[in-house]
Amino acid sequence: MRLAFVLTDHMLAASSLLPIEMWRAGAETLVGRRGDRLPVDIVTLSSDGRAVATLAGLDLAPQAAIAGSGQFDVVYLPALWRNPRPQIARDRALLPWLTAQAGAGATIAAVGTGCCFLAEAGLLDGKAATTHWHYFERFARDYPAVHLKRQYFITQAGRLYCAGSVNALADVTVHLIEAFCGREVASHVERNFSHEIRRPYDQYRYLEGDELQHADESVISVQWRMQRELALPLRMADLARDAGMSPRTLDRRFREATGLSPLAYLQSLRIAAAKQMLEATNLTVAEVAFRVGYHDQGHFARVFTRSMTIGPAEYRRTVRAKMFSLRES
Repeated sequence: MRLAFVLTDHMLAASSLLPIEMWRAGAETLVGRRGDRLPVDIVTLSSDGRAVATLAGLDLAPQAAIAGSGQFDVVYLPALWRNPRPQIARDRALLPWLTAQAGAGATIAAVGTGCCFLAEAGLLDGKAATTHWHYFERFARDYPAVHLKRQYFITQAGRLYCAGSVNALADVTVHLIEAFCGREVASHVERNFSHEIRRPYDQYRYLEGDELQHADESVISVQWRMQRELALPLRMADLARDAGMSPRTLDRRFREATGLSPLAYLQSLRIAAAKQMLEATNLTVAEVAFRVGYHDQGHFARVFTRSMTIGPAEYRRTVRAKMFSLRES
């Protein structure tokens, strides 16, 4: 697979260097743990092939110009410092290149005011997007056809990702690493780079057509009930009956609306709640299990490990150690 990191003048170096290091760590982890060799070709590009000046005071020399660089699986666009308009005007050559990359099926992730490149190319017209909070008003005026989601740090519209900050871009990167390299590798990268300061990706991103954003009101009512009664011994047959449908119909409609079975969705809610309790409380693992609806601690541990690739006790030790080291610093 090929990854392109676009470099521009006045960019925040961390908005490219952080995801580059995360991807390299993921590739090395894949080789070390599985013996697999996933070819990951990371290429840095600029519109003209010349070095760029960053806010850090470091000049970054790209490996190539965008012309003739070929097709990429993933493209990253950096955050720009202060008003992005002058830099967008100087890098107009990026716009048709981005359009061509998107048209060929590339995933594109932009961060902060770098999201303006996607909007300027027209790729976000009629789609959800976000940007750095300081630029909301100007972004809304300049791109009225874009559905600006001010309350979200991350938006996903098909293969187009917008992140409001470099921290949010780290979460997008973990999400993409999982999609390309698997959950085990993504979990390892997340724990080593950012696990102590992150909420789960799906809790604060806006995804068009996802979860409670669908139109099946009966399924939404079941989802809300699952969230309210998480600790109770919910049975799919009872949920279906109370929603006025058969278990088979509930399963079909739930999958159509969310992409998950009712049981898988309930399990994802319970694991997310368990993670928060393990991070933020002193409840025992057995108590956490009970509070999220698992009366068998062994079963809970197996489900948690299958989802997170590590057990609940190890998860707590890893996260707590990082939290305490952050507080002390």
